[in-house]
Amino acid sequence: MSKALAAFRGDYGRVFLFQLDRELVVHAHREGHLLFHIDGAPAEMIVEDRAYDLKCGNGVAVNPWQPHFFRPCIPGEETMVLVLYIDQKWFLQASGPLSPSLRYGRSEIEVDDFLRTAKHSMVRGMMDPNTEAAVLEDIFRQLACGSYEQSWQWTPEADGVPGGQSRMIDFRIRKSIRLLAEVPFEETSLDEVARTVGLSRAHFYRMFRDQIGVTPNVYLNALRMEKAIDRLLLSSDTVAEIGHDLGFSSQASFTRFFTSNGVLPPSEYRRAVVCEIA
Repeated sequence: MSKALAAFRGDYGRVFLFQLDRELVVHAHREGHLLFHIDGAPAEMIVEDRAYDLKCGNGVAVNPWQPHFFRPCIPGEETMVLVLYIDQKWFLQASGPLSPSLRYGRSEIEVDDFLRTAKHSMVRGMMDPNTEAAVLEDIFRQLACGSYEQSWQWTPEADGVPGGQSRMIDFRIRKSIRLLAEVPFEETSLDEVARTVGLSRAHFYRMFRDQIGVTPNVYLNALRMEKAIDRLLLSSDTVAEIGHDLGFSSQASFTRFFTSNGVLPPSEYRRAVVCEIA
């Protein structure tokens, strides 16, 4: 059974030590994402339909809003994975002149001596209740910045400005993003959003996918997960109340959704985050 062995949250984002044994659904999120194999069976991360090894000596980087999912090589076999969700604003401050944006040069990360030491230091720190918050954040910074810098080595842009590319987003897609953020989840209709911005359903889905990198459905699911995580960790609302406010007809349907996107059932997720770092 998949479970969290340790979990922390702070200004930098979130970091989990997961024991995973099942495939997850395709999902995306606004944070940058790093995954490192710690122990157990090898596995794969599927990033935009391409498989990357998650095994000793390899890490995987996922850009914000890149669709991805975890897949065990041997169903039922457990893999211990260190998982970082990197807040973009924090990263730009932490990396200084290293990068104008959080965009990796490639998804495959070679775990060199520096990253190997950092990932094992993170695991030890997460499992030690006496570890200070500042120590964990410093190790998080080493992993985030070290992986980013390495991802641009031996790439065509290595001598230029890494991560400097930006996308021009059509005003109708920008408007749709505002609508998705403003409309209550229980009232959200993607067809209505398409009509409001003046696009057919097919044209809206195609343009959104081309410009944002994920479908409107995956984007909306990411917003639901963000809101759910915030309320689970920052409020005393029940799981049923949170699910209802996010547009789910029952606690069971919300739990299925949350587990397929976030590894753990919402109640376990709430218990797993043993320390929130300010």
